[in-house]
Amino acid sequence: MPYIILLLTILTAILSLVSCDTTGYKNAQTDFKATVARNNRAAYITSQCYTKTVDENSTVHNPCYTCHTASAPPNYINDYALQESYDMGEYSRSNRFDNLFRDRSDAVAGISDAAILSYIREDNYRKDGLITLAASLSSVPDAWDSNGNGKWDGYLPDCYFDFDAEGFDRNPDGEDTGWRAFGYYPFPGTFWPANGSTDDVLIRLPDPLREDAGGNTSRSVYRINLAIVESLIKESDVILEESVDETQYGVDLDHDGILGTAGKIVFVWEKPDFDTATGKLGNFSMSYVGRAKELLESNELLIAPGLYPQGTEFLHTVRYIDIDETNTTIRMAPRMKELRYARKVSWNSYSQLQNAALSEIKEKNGFPDRLRTIVGDTEHGLQNGLGWVFQGFIEDGSGELRPQNYEETLYCIGCHSGIGAIRDGTFVFARKFGTDHFRKGWYHWSQKNNGLKDIAEPLTPGGAYEYTTYLQANGAGDEFRGNEEIMQKFFDQEGKLLESEAEKIRTDISYLLYPSVKRALELNKAYKVIVDEQSFIHGRDPHVKPLVNVHTEVTPKASTMIKAAVY
Repeated sequence: MPYIILLLTILTAILSLVSCDTTGYKNAQTDFKATVARNNRAAYITSQCYTKTVDENSTVHNPCYTCHTASAPPNYINDYALQESYDMGEYSRSNRFDNLFRDRSDAVAGISDAAILSYIREDNYRKDGLITLAASLSSVPDAWDSNGNGKWDGYLPDCYFDFDAEGFDRNPDGEDTGWRAFGYYPFPGTFWPANGSTDDVLIRLPDPLREDAGGNTSRSVYRINLAIVESLIKESDVILEESVDETQYGVDLDHDGILGTAGKIVFVWEKPDFDTATGKLGNFSMSYVGRAKELLESNELLIAPGLYPQGTEFLHTVRYIDIDETNTTIRMAPRMKELRYARKVSWNSYSQLQNAALSEIKEKNGFPDRLRTIVGDTEHGLQNGLGWVFQGFIEDGSGELRPQNYEETLYCIGCHSGIGAIRDGTFVFARKFGTDHFRKGWYHWSQKNNGLKDIAEPLTPGGAYEYTTYLQANGAGDEFRGNEEIMQKFFDQEGKLLESEAEKIRTDISYLLYPSVKRALELNKAYKVIVDEQSFIHGRDPHVKPLVNVHTEVTPKASTMIKAAVY
């Protein structure tokens, strides 16, 4: 019997090495019609969740708190306990993101700096003024037509990334598309450019919130409603872009008791009245303006703190890292790695969201090994269970954008549904810059010459420096503790944060968030290898050397050894 166990151990080790070889997945085939995951049915649990929190010196690191934290209603997940335990079911305890353990050194060395720069500087979204992906979807290939009806039923890209001075996107005729770009503080960890990608986010509110009372498109109305939504998501006052005559809209925006001139949206929320005779809500303490005000009064639209109006859309591009003309710093590349889209298709009340969270807890306790059921497909996107649909597009082997299939999109769902850090399924609008920033916070990164440079470090709700707190808690600049550049720059040999370095990000977050030119090029090349392989389902985190601070298997109910959760 011992010999059999020894033989099985050896075979397991050999198979592990084979699965992590450097030959890649050159013959990988993408199934666009599947509605189940083929490689990893628990892909909604991201690769970062398998991070080893204890290093070789028995030092405990906590990157977990940024996602798993005490939540505020209407987010009832409140999952800070996950900072202390790898609470995974039997299937998900195996880390199926094999790309984490691959050595891409040879493949990366085979790509020249000139070749990768030429590649990332190609625009794979627009050519000759046309959105190439939209053109492809308009005559959808059979392979992408998951329901076989001969047409594309999902999101048809309609943003031209042609922004005016207020961050509004315009089509070739100069008309507003409704999309508006905004600046924001990047979320700690993975989405820092230092860890592999640049990105941007745009928001679009539904038509009624962009129209006046007569149903005519109105930028003035749209700007006000965007400020109202921002106030509701942040649950705080928001300074308006310009003063507003409240008498035009019949709404006391600043809650001073009169209809006059308002310079800000004042956040005041009281539970609305419920008319038992009509079954409608009324007497809202905050209101949209324009046609949306009428629809709110008829309850065709609803309003509440922490929730977006039904029909809200987000567009998020993930891009390569370009190098500026001086060859000394980075900027956003024209080439997109991914185009991510989200739309709020249904409204859920606080009680419905609370019941959903309680049901998830009950399911987890009663059936700890049962996997989540995520409804959706390639064409229609995947539902997060909270009223949102998420859909993605990613590079094909030739670098053109294609739809993500079910499993590739599944990777996005966990972060946008089952963690304490989100506000109504999203991250960054709650992190949007205020009107004291460049162009009052409404701009695309490409419109600001120095990007994230000279932007002060954000503060947590408790008043602590957010990025410094992350460095202190994690002892690193990424979840995997694989970013040696940040480690060497911000920590001494004992792993203690250098206050002199942390002080530099107080007034310029780019000192932390930007990689060196050398690292940026390496990360671009590492990701290009994944694109060539089309191996996204095995992990899309760019790295050259195999990551070592990651579990291949998680012991049941294993402790992270994090003794004091960070909120």
